[in-house]
Amino acid sequence: LKNPDFPGQEPVPGTRMPTLDEVFALAPRGTFTFNIETKMSERPGESPEPEEFVRLVLASIRKHKLEKRVILQSFDFRTLRIMRSLAPEIRLAALYAGAPKDLVALSKEAANAEIVSPNFMLVGRDSVAKAHAAGLQVIPWTPNRPEQWARMVEAEVDAIITDDPAGLIAFLKERGLR
Repeated sequence: LKNPDFPGQEPVPGTRMPTLDEVFALAPRGTFTFNIETKMSERPGESPEPEEFVRLVLASIRKHKLEKRVILQSFDFRTLRIMRSLAPEIRLAALYAGAPKDLVALSKEAANAEIVSPNFMLVGRDSVAKAHAAGLQVIPWTPNRPEQWARMVEAEVDAIITDDPAGLIAFLKERGLR
């Protein structure tokens, strides 16, 4: 089915979602980082309980010896707190959507996540500078247009999560930023 929210995406019949182990098996192809998001359902039975979910993800990370190449991100800070207690070496990213919030406080709520990932509308130069002064990285989501990317570059974010990576790369190359 075609998602009306993403008109540029084309469904490919027969395509299936890879398992986490299949994704991690790609590790030898480069030195890239895996940014893994735990998506928790509010409906009973649709996802494991947070502790079990984190244990399963961690087992796969350890099986592939990728502790130094994984970031675990989530809107559900329970999973971040559990991962911090089980594997403090795994980097954490606190995803956030809601009322404007201090990014340093957001990190603290999320088990001292090293990365804060708010909705891009909540990001500005001052909030990024304050987060950087506290030793945090800021990686907003999901600006998808050049004027939005320009605002994120101006704010000096560390990276950008977008639904249009090819467009973002072209934008950055045009400006000599990549």
